[in-house]
Amino acid sequence: MYSPVRVSLVQVAYGDSESLADRVERIVRQLEDLPDADLVVLPELWAHGGFASDTWAAEAEPLSGDTVRRLAAVAARRGFWLHGGSLIERADESTYQGPEGRGLWNTAMLFAPDGELRTTYRKIHRFGFGDGEPRLLEAGDQLTVTNIDFPSAAIDVGLGTCYDLRFPEMFRSLTDEGSSMLIVPAAWPLERVEHWRLLGRARAVENQSWMLQCNTAGTHRGVTMGGHSQVIAPTGEVVGMLGPDAGVLSVEIDLELVMKTRNSFPVLQDRRLGSRTTAATGLA
Repeated sequence: MYSPVRVSLVQVAYGDSESLADRVERIVRQLEDLPDADLVVLPELWAHGGFASDTWAAEAEPLSGDTVRRLAAVAARRGFWLHGGSLIERADESTYQGPEGRGLWNTAMLFAPDGELRTTYRKIHRFGFGDGEPRLLEAGDQLTVTNIDFPSAAIDVGLGTCYDLRFPEMFRSLTDEGSSMLIVPAAWPLERVEHWRLLGRARAVENQSWMLQCNTAGTHRGVTMGGHSQVIAPTGEVVGMLGPDAGVLSVEIDLELVMKTRNSFPVLQDRRLGSRTTAATGLA
């Protein structure tokens, strides 16, 4: 019998007047004061600003930079797994700069309870229709699936970011790689928040996986953010959702529900296109 996993999604709100340093300080203090959790998730670009593309190049940080160091430290002090949302990553001049030579990525980070940066994910699908991310950032080119060893059980987790949610083939590929939990931080506007809610449920149902979606709130660069961070069960049930404002969504999830759902309704075994190697259990 597995005990429930305690998950907290931190829906960060911000505007245009708060500096990068002040925002990082504020959110680190909030993480220090959170109730106990096994896994904490932050939104996409909560520090650098999801629509602040005019400052990305100047404020980009290497993975050895201050924001990563501070997130690693708080994960170690609190002893929880921490999905640090994403930041604008600047590659070191001596390392690969990407096929377009920009050396900048929208990079998500996952920290272990000892503070180790366990894995990263560079956003594959860049939002902007030729502007914003496509104009300024390199595209990621690798899927990320990693194992999280919770006290009660281990599970393979697939990472995506915001706009990725609109591409179902990516999440099916993450499932084929063994994931049974999907984590998607975002800076998703209020204008399209119903897409955010619907697509998250669709990705959970079609892959029979837990879906954790953590969005931003507030208004910056004239864009009102959508909030509505949510946790979706493998059955498609919404087990928790926030509203449009800043807040923390804390829920307990049953990892065994993936196995139960996939065994009781084994739709993934009936695929006739693409890979059909998905394990039934979902537990590593």
